Amino acid sequence: MAIAEFSWGESRSRFAFSGVTGSKLSDEVLIGNARWFIIFRWGVIGILILFQIVAVIASDTLTEAGITHQQGWPLAITLVLCIANIVCIYALDSRRQSSYNSPSINIWAQIIIDLLCLSVVVHYVGSIATPAPFFYVLHIALSCIFFSAMESLIVTILVCIMYAIVLVIETPLLFLSPQSVLIGSGTSGINPHKIDILSWMFTLDVLFVIVWYVVSRLAIVVRTRERQLLDAYEQISRAQVEKDRYAVLMTHQLKAPLDAIRSKINLIKGDYCGEVSPEIKDVIAKIDYRASGMAGLILDVLKLERLKAAARSENAREHVNIEAVIRKCVDKLHPIANSRHIDIKVSVEDFVVEGIRNQLEILFENIISNAIAYSYDGASVEIASIIDRQSLSTMVTVTDHGIGIGEKDLPHIFDEYFYTPRAVLHNRTSSGIGLSIVKTVAENNKLQIKVSSEPNKGTAFSVVFQGEKSASVAEKGVQEPGSPVAHPASPQAGSLEPTG
Repeated sequence: MAIAEFSWGESRSRFAFSGVTGSKLSDEVLIGNARWFIIFRWGVIGILILFQIVAVIASDTLTEAGITHQQGWPLAITLVLCIANIVCIYALDSRRQSSYNSPSINIWAQIIIDLLCLSVVVHYVGSIATPAPFFYVLHIALSCIFFSAMESLIVTILVCIMYAIVLVIETPLLFLSPQSVLIGSGTSGINPHKIDILSWMFTLDVLFVIVWYVVSRLAIVVRTRERQLLDAYEQISRAQVEKDRYAVLMTHQLKAPLDAIRSKINLIKGDYCGEVSPEIKDVIAKIDYRASGMAGLILDVLKLERLKAAARSENAREHVNIEAVIRKCVDKLHPIANSRHIDIKVSVEDFVVEGIRNQLEILFENIISNAIAYSYDGASVEIASIIDRQSLSTMVTVTDHGIGIGEKDLPHIFDEYFYTPRAVLHNRTSSGIGLSIVKTVAENNKLQIKVSSEPNKGTAFSVVFQGEKSASVAEKGVQEPGSPVAHPASPQAGSLEPTG
């Protein structure tokens, strides 16, 4: 059995690269980065606590490795980082954004605090004897990702200055001329240890600048590509809107002559134009059958476009009783089911969700009509619900016993105008966009759909609702003073004929 899950919780207008604005990242992305910094810092705090434990247990081993351990500095750094995390979390979650409390300032403060703490760690762990200074590279790389090239260069300069300060603290006479030079020129003023320290500092500074240059260039290239992708996405979106408008225009132009053809056919079939031979009646019946299928396709295209337009505008949402919606759809589809001796069994609990009523009717009407269309004659269609009180979610499942869907076709069933040759043989009136309408309704109402199917055994469509409540609670909530009032549903997505 093939199983697939489809979720459209996010609006289609969102784009993965929408955080790029100019040479910087948007506030939304910067907030995410600031939170990432906080999480990373908690990890560093854990490492420092572990280092403190190791220092107590094996202090001699650390000394042999060149790490000068003093009892107080790991605890002090841990305390400072904890306070910094708490303050940054408070600024992000509990304070309103302003010119003095922006995501960019938050990240800047975190970087400066981290550099100061890292400089203390480098000083006590060893600025030359250990690779601790290379951790500066991490902040340079992150600043290139988070900020513009000029701002990341400032971070790089800060790193160079802080590392020089660490070396000066460890070697106070590093930048002073030796006394031998002042006393007499006959004594050499070259100090090999001093030269080694200056060479090490110069080498690391060059490395810091190279890392800044390479990463900042790469960041600029990536942001440029992201902007280009965003522009391309917007062009595709505009082209899609224009395509939909053209499709609606064409269907409107086809609708008038098609209605005229069908009206003439009905006149001929009703013998209002005189008696016709059985052969002509047979031809007229075939023409009427194909015209009826084309009329259904036109209605589907118009319905799909109205749903897409509803997704691009604000829709009024209200409390919708799903059992009532399903009962209405079943009553409407009973004649079609009875003509093929298909029994529809409904076992749905009474619950209410927030959504767009007319669109939810369209969703279930299409799913149930598909279940009827692709069932074998004399089979049954079961509609049942499962309510999870803990997660406040409900799943309504429509199960048929028909031709099923192949595993390779299952991921594409919601594509527009997609249908398999096997499905066409079973249902020649299919327009191929019935499930596209279901997908659009699911997008508009932020629903999840699970589909499981086995060829020649049947298919089960499960619609997952979040935040359900019982009908009695919903009605009580509407009647209580101060409770939100349900708004009427948008009239632009009315109930039309079901599709295959």
